[in-house]
Amino acid sequence: MSSYQGTADYDHKTMPCTGVLLCNLGSPDAPTPEAVRRYLAQFLWDPRVIEVSRPVWWLALHGVILRIRPKRSARAYQKVWTDDGSPLIAISKRQAEALQLSLESRIPGPVHVALAMRYGRPSIDSALQRLKQANARRILVLPLYPQYSATTTASVFDAVMDELKTWRWLPEMRYVNHYHDDARYIQALANSIREQFEAEGRPQKLIFSFHGTPKRYFLAGDPYFCECHKTARLTAAALGLSDEQWQLTFQSRFGREEWLQPYTDKTLGKLPKQGIKNIAVVSPAFSADCLETLEEIAMENRDIFLEAGGESYRYIPALNDRPDHIEALTELALRHMQGWPELEADWNVSHVTRAAEATQARARALGA
Repeated sequence: MSSYQGTADYDHKTMPCTGVLLCNLGSPDAPTPEAVRRYLAQFLWDPRVIEVSRPVWWLALHGVILRIRPKRSARAYQKVWTDDGSPLIAISKRQAEALQLSLESRIPGPVHVALAMRYGRPSIDSALQRLKQANARRILVLPLYPQYSATTTASVFDAVMDELKTWRWLPEMRYVNHYHDDARYIQALANSIREQFEAEGRPQKLIFSFHGTPKRYFLAGDPYFCECHKTARLTAAALGLSDEQWQLTFQSRFGREEWLQPYTDKTLGKLPKQGIKNIAVVSPAFSADCLETLEEIAMENRDIFLEAGGESYRYIPALNDRPDHIEALTELALRHMQGWPELEADWNVSHVTRAAEATQARARALGA
């Protein structure tokens, strides 16, 4: 008998499974200055988000920004906070639960969906640990960012790889880079807009408002600007809109440098003067409603438009946990998991269980 004894927390009889790491941006734990400060300290220190010399940025962040911004942001969070807490977290949990059920109905073998936030909780490292405990030998990382940007998608991948650096036995990994032009995503987006039009009438103009990034990120090679335009163009085509019936803008700029243009708030302030007084706004970069949609777009930018002379302003909610959105995410995940054992039609729980039991017996014979 072998004298080797394993020390890792691993049971040879544990059935392997496919894991899906579903990731979104994150939220403070509470709408308070203290909680917002902790959240912003993590978010704004990410070098993928703020590409500035670290010593210079540390002084600006801790000397100025984290002394001023948390109190103002906390007031904004208080406007959208719900009985279930952060809207983003609550919606993301429903998305994860719905995706779990949808994948279970489509995959013969076991699958485990773990929800993670890039900043705040639940963290990416804790979610990966949950998948590890479930014996996920294959993991698909699915960031809920339809359009790729280094500030979002790549940052998630960084955090995943940082955690995996600490693992001895790495699982097989696959990553969803983007899905800005995925047919089912575009259809779900078009469906949500069409339903609003049918319920409340078609506006003079539909505004696609995407989260902005500094212009220099685009000039350095980030494809986000182009992917936003493609999403808007495909959705407008699916709705049968002419070029005059829709427009793309960018919101949520931060700091003094130039960001992607045109700016949403500036555009909304000008439209009434151009005779456009009935609009609807949708934010396709957000897979779940959050501060940037519920407070910035649905409240703050609404006030800008109406005070400028606008008459009708409608915010079209994010796709959230709509069935067609969950179906789109399901098909996206299945496409990226092709070839994995749990997806094979001949996967059989009895066969796998017997194989696991045999593996355990051989391990015991070797002294494990």
